[in-house]
Amino acid sequence: MPEHTLISLADALAMYEGVGALPAIELDLPRALGRVLAAPCRAAVDLPAFTQSAMDGYAIRGSETSGATATYPVVLPVAGTVAAGEAAAAPMLPGTALRIFTGAPLPVGADAVVRQEIVERDGNDVLLRQAVPAGNEVRHRGEELQCGDTVAVAGKRINAGLLGALAMAGVHRVSVRPSPRVTVLVTGDEVAREAGDTPVGRIHDANGPLITAWLLERGYPAPVRVYVPDDPGAVRDALAQALDGSDLVITTGGVSVGDRDYIPSTADSLGVERMFWKVAQKPGKPLWFGRRGSSWLMGMPGNPGAVLVCLAVHAAAVLARLEGEAAAMPAWRIGELAQGVQSDAGRDRLLRMDIIADDGRLRLVPLPRQESHMLSNLASASALAWLPRRDEAYAAGELLRYIAL
Repeated sequence: MPEHTLISLADALAMYEGVGALPAIELDLPRALGRVLAAPCRAAVDLPAFTQSAMDGYAIRGSETSGATATYPVVLPVAGTVAAGEAAAAPMLPGTALRIFTGAPLPVGADAVVRQEIVERDGNDVLLRQAVPAGNEVRHRGEELQCGDTVAVAGKRINAGLLGALAMAGVHRVSVRPSPRVTVLVTGDEVAREAGDTPVGRIHDANGPLITAWLLERGYPAPVRVYVPDDPGAVRDALAQALDGSDLVITTGGVSVGDRDYIPSTADSLGVERMFWKVAQKPGKPLWFGRRGSSWLMGMPGNPGAVLVCLAVHAAAVLARLEGEAAAMPAWRIGELAQGVQSDAGRDRLLRMDIIADDGRLRLVPLPRQESHMLSNLASASALAWLPRRDEAYAAGELLRYIAL
C-alpha cells in the first residue's frame, strides 16, 4: 500500500478480522474470570439437581386438599421436617404433611408445597382452607438445564454472573483464551521517565499511564512498559525484543514522517508486514498496523488524545480478536447529538462527549478541548462519538454511533 494512501476507518476496522485468536488454555473456573471461552461449556449436572421446594412451607399431596374450603379445611398431621441439605428419612405417608424449607428435596410421596403464609398451624396439625394443585411451589429436576445442555458458547467473556452460573452447573475447568501479552514502547526524548524530571523541553508521560490504566480497567494485566529514546538503534533493539515476547506491541510516538519518526522504517527492517499506515480519522491519522509471525504491532501517534482514541477504537478490536471474543468490538451504541458540531470533509471525526439523559433519550454533548494533545476533558467525557466525514455540519438531533468510555 503506498505510503500516502489513507485507509478509511471502516476499512481499518475490517482489517482486524484477520487477527486470529490465541491458542486455548485450560483454567480452573475461579481463575477464568475475565477470560473468553474457547469452547462451549455444558452443564455437568441437572439444574435443579433434584426436585425441591421453592418455598418454606409444607410438603403435601395435592389430591388430598381437593375438598378444602374456608368452612371445611383439610387437616393434616405434620409427620416430620425436611431441611435444605438433607432428604426425608422415609417416604411421606398418605394423609400427612412434612415441614419443608426452601431448597430441600421434595420427599417421596409428595407432589406439592403449600407456603407457610397460607397455612394455619394447630399444634401438630396444619389446616388448609383452599385446594393446592400438584406441582405447586415445586422446582422440578432439570427444569432450568439438563446435564449436557450448553450454558455458554465459545466467544463469551466470563463475567461474575456467568462464572456463578457455570459453578452451579458443576463446571470446574474451562477452555479459554489467555490474556494477550502486551508491551508498550513510549518513544521520544521529550518524555520524562520519572516524576519531577521535567525541565523546559520535557513533558510528563501521559501515554504510559493511560495505556496501562486502560488495560487494567478491562481486566488485562499491566503491560511491560519501556521508554525508548529517539535513537534508531535503541528503537530497533526495543522493538525487536518486544515483538519476540508479545502478542501485541503498542508504540506511542515516532510513527509519522518526521526525521525522528523511526517506528515505520524499523518495523519494515525487522520483517513486520504492514497492513496499513495512516487512517482517515481525526485524531489518530498516523496509526500504523502490521504483523510479524504471531505478533502484532500497533504504532500510535504520540499525542495522548489520539492514543485514547486509538485504544478505544483500534486496540479494543485487536485485543478482542486475539481473545476470540464473539461480541463485535468496539461496542458501538447509538445516541442522539444534543447540539450541532462541525464535520470534516476529509476524515472521520472521533469526538469525546458527555452522555446526558433527556426525556428518556440518551443525548451526546460535544466537549471543548478536542485537540489530539489534550486530555483534560476526560473528567467529563463518557463517550467517544464517530462522525463520518462529510461536507455539511452535523445538526442537533442526528443519530451517531458512540463507544462508552
